[in-house]
Amino acid sequence: MSVKTIEELFVHELSDIYSAEKQLTKALPRLARAADEPALADGFRMHLEETQGQIERIDRIVEILDIRLKRIKCAAMEGLVEEGKEIIDSIEQGPLRDAALIGGAQKVEHYEIAAYGTLAALAKQLGYKDALPLLLETLEEEKATDEKLTRLAEQGGNQRAARERKAA
Repeated sequence: MSVKTIEELFVHELSDIYSAEKQLTKALPRLARAADEPALADGFRMHLEETQGQIERIDRIVEILDIRLKRIKCAAMEGLVEEGKEIIDSIEQGPLRDAALIGGAQKVEHYEIAAYGTLAALAKQLGYKDALPLLLETLEEEKATDEKLTRLAEQGGNQRAARERKAA
């Protein structure tokens, strides 16, 4: 990565999150199939639709700013997706897997929150007034998804896993 200006940093970060979102669109259907709790599976499916909208927003930012994204692969998301695969492969379907899937999904959300927060700050600094609202809209969606995941964990996901442990 050779970045010499704040504009190049913005393009690099936007390219990275674009790759991350694309990887996530491939992972979310697998997560939905792996979830035991219907509400969690539905949440993964709903987030897929939201993610597709976020990709469209990035495409709009590229048009608005007349920039070209770099062809890079987001290594962080690649690792998070791999962790999700490991959860699916190593934990039997049920409440414990759901608890692990929620935790993994929250890691993804926290990464995305950091990425979009950084992009919004850069856009503000660069005076990208037309791109900033699009980035902030996605940032708010990511925060809301994280809150939904926390509620799923608190309202039963983790308790079911704990009850299953006691019954064993």
